[in-house]
Amino acid sequence: MVEMSAGEVTPNMTIYINNLNEKIKIDELKKSLSAVFSQFGKILEVLAFKTLKHRGQAWVVFEDVTSATNALRQMQGFPFYDKPMRIQYAKTKSDVIAKADGTFAPREKRKRHDDRERKRREHQHDANQVGPNAAYAGAYGVAPPLSQLPYPGKASVPEAPAPPNNILFVQNLPHETTPVMLQMLFCQYPGFKEVRMVETKPGIAFVEYGDEMQSTVAMQSLQGFKMTPQNAMIITYAKK
Repeated sequence: MVEMSAGEVTPNMTIYINNLNEKIKIDELKKSLSAVFSQFGKILEVLAFKTLKHRGQAWVVFEDVTSATNALRQMQGFPFYDKPMRIQYAKTKSDVIAKADGTFAPREKRKRHDDRERKRREHQHDANQVGPNAAYAGAYGVAPPLSQLPYPGKASVPEAPAPPNNILFVQNLPHETTPVMLQMLFCQYPGFKEVRMVETKPGIAFVEYGDEMQSTVAMQSLQGFKMTPQNAMIITYAKK
């Protein structure tokens, strides 16, 4: 790979991120990175490791260079778990990309570690019969009409949806969802104020915006976003 200048490498499909908060658990870190970066394009995999050498670092592999470039430019310095991300193109090609274009060859110990991790992830996906990017597909799908969305209430007497307002009611979230993970998703849209979750009722959250126009944009953009293959967000206006 030809270097463009000192410290820079040719744009490619993998971005390298450092200055990450080392206190965050690896599984949560991967989920949060996927949630934040999936807006830029299809993600093939997210790599992060527990080893001391790799703390505070991660690699996000996109399907194409354009997605990686947009992610690098727009998320540079983004406050991720209270620390600004430092992003650059990866200096070495990701194993998943190298295998796809036929250039893969075993490299140093770190790359073997990466490969074992990738195979473990692929095995898990195969067992669940889920594609590698299914968890984050459909983030920007067309929002279905409100009349077709399920709304909490007694089955015998369906309640009318709440009128448009600045607070969104989010349902069908994985129980391991944290306020920070949701904040990273919803703060991408103008007017975001806060996320509120109820400890005694996992799986739901309230997200507040400045006005109903801003909340509507966020709702339409994230309607059906899959936090996991089994958990597609259901977003409606909250009752006041």
